[in-house]
Amino acid sequence: MADFNVLPEGVSAELFGNAIEEYAAIVGDDNVFVSNESLSSYNKIMIPADNYDHAPSGALAPISTEEVQAIIGVCDKYNIPVWPVSTGKNFGYGSAACATRGQLILDLRRMNKIIEVDADLGTALVEPGVTYQQLKDYLVENNIPLWLSPPAPSSIVSPVGNIMDRGVGYTPYGDNFMFQCGMEVVLANGEVLRTGMGSMPNSTTWQVFKWGYGPSLDGIFTQSNYGIVTKLGMWLMPEPPAFKPFVIRFPDDADIEKAVEIIRPLRIAQIIPNGVVFAHALWEGGSEVVRTDYYQGEGTISDAAVEAMKADLGIGAWNIYAGLYGTPEQIELNWNIVKGAFEGSGALIQEEEEMAGNSTFEYRAKLMRGDMTLKEFGLYNWRGGGGSAWFAPVATAKGSEGLLQMALAKEILGKYGFDYVAEYVVGWREMHHIIDLLFDKTNAEETARANQCFDELLTEFSERGWGSYRTNIAFMDKVADTFGPVKRDVNQRIKQALDPKGIIAPGKSGIYI
Repeated sequence: MADFNVLPEGVSAELFGNAIEEYAAIVGDDNVFVSNESLSSYNKIMIPADNYDHAPSGALAPISTEEVQAIIGVCDKYNIPVWPVSTGKNFGYGSAACATRGQLILDLRRMNKIIEVDADLGTALVEPGVTYQQLKDYLVENNIPLWLSPPAPSSIVSPVGNIMDRGVGYTPYGDNFMFQCGMEVVLANGEVLRTGMGSMPNSTTWQVFKWGYGPSLDGIFTQSNYGIVTKLGMWLMPEPPAFKPFVIRFPDDADIEKAVEIIRPLRIAQIIPNGVVFAHALWEGGSEVVRTDYYQGEGTISDAAVEAMKADLGIGAWNIYAGLYGTPEQIELNWNIVKGAFEGSGALIQEEEEMAGNSTFEYRAKLMRGDMTLKEFGLYNWRGGGGSAWFAPVATAKGSEGLLQMALAKEILGKYGFDYVAEYVVGWREMHHIIDLLFDKTNAEETARANQCFDELLTEFSERGWGSYRTNIAFMDKVADTFGPVKRDVNQRIKQALDPKGIIAPGKSGIYI
């Protein structure tokens, strides 16, 4: 019998060994991982938590829906929980690690088929292991003029993984779940559900009509543990005749208030149709320089150091990236509206021609036209030490609320000696406030301090009615509590109905049987 470093809760080594043999018969010996060495990549978390609490018992890499069904059958037989991941690149939220110790990672990256792209309708049907880079390459190789809307670390990320966690992109199709259409889901009893029009045999409209008949079910499988998505449909944006990216820079932190007030009506009216980014100076500069270039003292970085960095890099306190899309005539008209809206605001407006050769502008422009980039990972060099936790509260698209959230975040981060490395992503009426809590994961004291800081951020923001739209695996229970007992109870009752043994991802989004 093999020696197992970690066992699923309540499962003996003997029974787990039997299960491993059955899993190997399904996926092949080469796609079953139980040694410490082979599992290390599944427990490389960047968040301020103890890796021990999130260590897996093993990992499996199926290649088909049928293999996922068979795996679920073995899990049901031995009461072994599985934690599905697509590519596992969910860095600031927990990477590929499971919410609770001892789960079996279901690594879906080998399920990487692009099943169909309809160039006329602008739809795609893909498996979880497909990356944005793979799908982009397919479109280019087949001369299909459709754009993707990836998140910032685009090339290595899975569209399915991003959509299932309701992530965002930066084109007019940036609300990625809004542009999802149709799922294939393996349920805990092994049955396969196709949502929307996909439940009808021989359906021709699975990827074009979201709702189907009766209750719409797609949403309950996002940020949940009610099933394992093995195929997902998505709408792709037609390549516009013209595209104009630009950046607007405001000099002071307090300018967030008037900047949001100017942008909001332009977003709601779709003059600016894409997800607008307000990058704070430390987010803007953090991918270009490192902290010690400007500050070697204790605690949070000084205002003087930030001002020196802004001056050297030619950036603002807030750097607003947006784009215009359409015909040249439409863009010219809308550009005049945008310039008029910012007239007299004290902002510096910079166009693409002026920013030629600026690597930060170029990567933002790439994101706004659905191209691939890994530039934003440069942020991890800002402080060093490999620690990162993304805190993600939502604000209304009102300047006063943006100002209040920034002030509170800076106060709490400063209390614990951390920097305000943040951006707002402005939707139609809301703003995702993404704060990257960067720390030295190799320093136990600093890691503990980062954990306390994240906890206080979550507590204080929640008390003011600012809920998190996403969180890391160590804080899922706490975030679930902030949304109240009724919602938690409903989530649990759905779980009990669909997965009465709690086989699929126990603890995901604070949901248990």
